[in-house]
Amino acid sequence: MTASTPAPVTVLGADDARRIALRAQGLLGAPDRPGGVRGVLRRLGAVQLDTISVLARSHELVPYARLGAVGRPAVETAYWGSGASFEYWSHAACVLPVEEWPLFAFRRRHYRAKAHVWGKQVDAATYRAVLDRLRAEGPLTSTELGGAKRTAEWWDWSDTKIAVERALAFGDVVCTERRSWKRVYAPAEQAIPAELFAAEPDDEHCLRTLVAQSGAALGVATRADLLDYHRLRTDQLDAALPESGLVPVQVAGWGPDGSPGAAWADPAALAAAPRGRHRTTLLSPFDSLIWERPRTERIFGMFHRLEAYTPKHKRVHGYFAMPLLTGGRLVGRVDPAREGRTLVARQVSLDSPRHLEALAGALREAASWVGCDSVRVEALHDEALRPALEKLLG
Repeated sequence: MTASTPAPVTVLGADDARRIALRAQGLLGAPDRPGGVRGVLRRLGAVQLDTISVLARSHELVPYARLGAVGRPAVETAYWGSGASFEYWSHAACVLPVEEWPLFAFRRRHYRAKAHVWGKQVDAATYRAVLDRLRAEGPLTSTELGGAKRTAEWWDWSDTKIAVERALAFGDVVCTERRSWKRVYAPAEQAIPAELFAAEPDDEHCLRTLVAQSGAALGVATRADLLDYHRLRTDQLDAALPESGLVPVQVAGWGPDGSPGAAWADPAALAAAPRGRHRTTLLSPFDSLIWERPRTERIFGMFHRLEAYTPKHKRVHGYFAMPLLTGGRLVGRVDPAREGRTLVARQVSLDSPRHLEALAGALREAASWVGCDSVRVEALHDEALRPALEKLLG
């Protein structure tokens, strides 16, 4: 502890910190069903997007993990075209509550100050033409603008595609909808509510509020955790932390060699002990509970990474292995796929046979949610468990 670091207000046990994190993420206690998908989004502050769709897309899996089998069309409606959210660069490309539009003014200003965004400059006439057309015709995809990307790589984008992505980064346009997984761009002044669009808080306010929001979404977090949530810089976090409202704590086992480690907590998270029902579910690798590997390992003792981009022969747990959460712990992994109306568990591993019932329940619920009426397990880490699992899957 340095002289400039405040003394911790309390020392938390590792299990206490784990339960605080689960409650903060909406995975311990009664689910907020009245708040629905939008309530989940407001609570988390950011839901990561990704192109991979195996069981479902990651932004669908996040509310499913917390609310259960909420209708998939309802998930899409809650995100897109409702005026309640927008897409921007946070932890990665994320869906964000529309109320956070002013808070990312600091990042929009940063992009504007850079000489180049997306690798090369485009001429001012192209940029103006894109904005003029969107203002005249309303929301359009890059294909409809006549400048779809030629490949997935930014260096092979057309000038029109680069222009509209620059406009997105700068805040001149906004994405409030995806259509066939293509961004739909609209003029920001038309898509963002007037009072939010007009707000232009300074960097200090933006960062202070985002750090506080990250702390509330994480419950208890190290500095690295807070940096990672919205991908802030160290100097930005250093400036924002003292006025964020978060309080310093020590957490058993979070330091080097199992010693207590320094962290920051949301005061509201410390006010009452976490209690309630634990959710049993499969988690997207992009879920904010586990999207940071060191935090996942620190809290749950599981090293987990997405292997979709790992050569097949080098994969350990599968293409899109989803950790199994039950009883507030990560106890196994499932690599899912769909074949017609069958949910296929291509690869399954469990820490202990005592979690078989939880595994079967998670597989049955997931199958029902995506419209499958059967489950098939292909590879099971311990084949001796197969008869009992297949009986439970019945």
